[in-house]
Amino acid sequence: MSLFSSETFDTGCQIEIEQSPDHFHAHVRLDGDIPIYPGDKVLVHGEPIMVSFGEKVAYDRTATVERAGPLKQLWTKIAGHFEMAELYEVSFNPGRL
Repeated sequence: MSLFSSETFDTGCQIEIEQSPDHFHAHVRLDGDIPIYPGDKVLVHGEPIMVSFGEKVAYDRTATVERAGPLKQLWTKIAGHFEMAELYEVSFNPGRL
């Protein structure tokens, strides 16, 4: 892997979606517990999934994983720290607007 290029591969995945009074989530689990690192992209293939209220569904699909090169990983980590720093500027003091 070079500094700029990335590796791309396909793998199976399971999608779990739930929309109920207690839970509202969508999870994708890649086959083989493939780790995802900063800057990586995952594209799940297939038609959009619609879930009615009170329903929980699970599907098996194929996903394409695109690995970020070392420079993109570094950039993603640095940018993430700056974006997180924006949260520090929020004040919960009652006298400040």
